Amino acid sequence: MKLNQLRDMLAIVERGSLRAAARHLDLAQPALTRSIRSLEKDLGTTLFEREAKGMVLTASGQLFYQRAKQVLNDLRRAKEEIEQTQGALSGTVVMGLSIMPHLGLLPKALPKFRDRFSQVKIKVIEGLYPAIESGLREGQIDFYLGASPEEGVAPGLRSEVLFKNTRSVIARKGHPLIHAKHLSELSLAEWATTSVSLNAENDLLELFNKYKLPQPKVMFQASSALSVMIALTHSDLIALLPVQWNDFHLTKNALEVIELEEVLPAPDIVLVTRIGLPLTPGAEYFCDLLRRELSSSI
Repeated sequence: MKLNQLRDMLAIVERGSLRAAARHLDLAQPALTRSIRSLEKDLGTTLFEREAKGMVLTASGQLFYQRAKQVLNDLRRAKEEIEQTQGALSGTVVMGLSIMPHLGLLPKALPKFRDRFSQVKIKVIEGLYPAIESGLREGQIDFYLGASPEEGVAPGLRSEVLFKNTRSVIARKGHPLIHAKHLSELSLAEWATTSVSLNAENDLLELFNKYKLPQPKVMFQASSALSVMIALTHSDLIALLPVQWNDFHLTKNALEVIELEEVLPAPDIVLVTRIGLPLTPGAEYFCDLLRRELSSSI
């Protein structure tokens, strides 16, 4: 079994067909076919079903694909770790961030990271832990920093609580309810929620239940901060968001806080990494920068 065979298999899965994978890898299609047949012979099983619409993994192929993907990601990490330890400033850092670190930490950490690792490519995936988990386990994502998952993390992952956060209610400038002082005054408002979990409205519903208020009217759901910003600035929708939105300079002239007397809790902010696998120097440094910005903001 050779590494290029694993590479070839992943390319077919990710591109959906032999032709697309061969084009991506700049290989002749017959050469790619021979590579996969040789791999199947080594494993003693069929990895793909050849269908009219492309290549589909068999049950055995699906099992092997998960392992192969993790092996190649770990090898990439190991190569970058050695290169960066020896002074090379190249590679990739892949991080999953929820809305809070996006707004409160990334703007200050990013330029400092670029000063030191100017040739390291940064890939940011916006989302909550459930959408990030598989990438962490498979080694595609270096770390997750954001809202703590309700049900804890998967085996093989480590979660470290960094601090306890709170929320604010955010609305457009001049919103009719901008002078409200209690959550009860917002009971007839229409809400936007930000989540990529299956229970996007749970926190808001629980908050209203706590104060024995009617269920809130959630009229807009999004999984990105940009979508929420657009929705709030161009409508009378309001949203329950991390307090870090209060100081986000890009929205200061368009959005403001409805100052309620109730304390609005938020999930803990956690750092999630794989157990037993060190971060590359670049990823470790980015984590340190985010930690420093976090400690200076609380």
